[in-house]
Amino acid sequence: IPREGLFILAPTHRSILDTPITSGVTRRRLRFMGADKWWSNKVLGRVLTACGGFPVSRGTADREALRRCIELLESGEPLVMFPEGERKSGPTVQPLFDGASYIAMKANVPIIPMAIAGSERAMPKGAKFVFPRKVHVVIGEPMRVAEAENSKLQREAARVLSQDLHAELQRLLDAANARITR
Repeated sequence: IPREGLFILAPTHRSILDTPITSGVTRRRLRFMGADKWWSNKVLGRVLTACGGFPVSRGTADREALRRCIELLESGEPLVMFPEGERKSGPTVQPLFDGASYIAMKANVPIIPMAIAGSERAMPKGAKFVFPRKVHVVIGEPMRVAEAENSKLQREAARVLSQDLHAELQRLLDAANARITR
């Protein structure tokens, strides 16, 4: 993880534990998008905001959240975006949303892929407790979007970066899962 400069950290997402795990990979303050449902509880919403989180409406193209991501990057804060969206299950990286690629292109920052293996076993969806299980994190090399001259080429460049990011996340997740099973 770069000690200086801006980036978007793009981890896989299998557990609610992925957010604190991601926070632990650097001493730098990271900003997170989170499902707006977490902000419906005022106390939890304040805690999440204090920790660098901000809400996004899932299932829609939340333009305000995308605008906020770009503003945060422009103000000098690294950003975490889970490109699969909500938590998924299993060893296969699910189709990615293009949001991380789009924002990386608009803000001219690299995306750093990151795979987290074992967090789903440590705290599966619906679990009330954390189980003592091995978790392994693998961080890939920064990826940049190709520059494009017009909006049509920009959309295509973002789509290509999303495809490349998907392939890299799958490679990293396979490597992380292999470390868990040793």
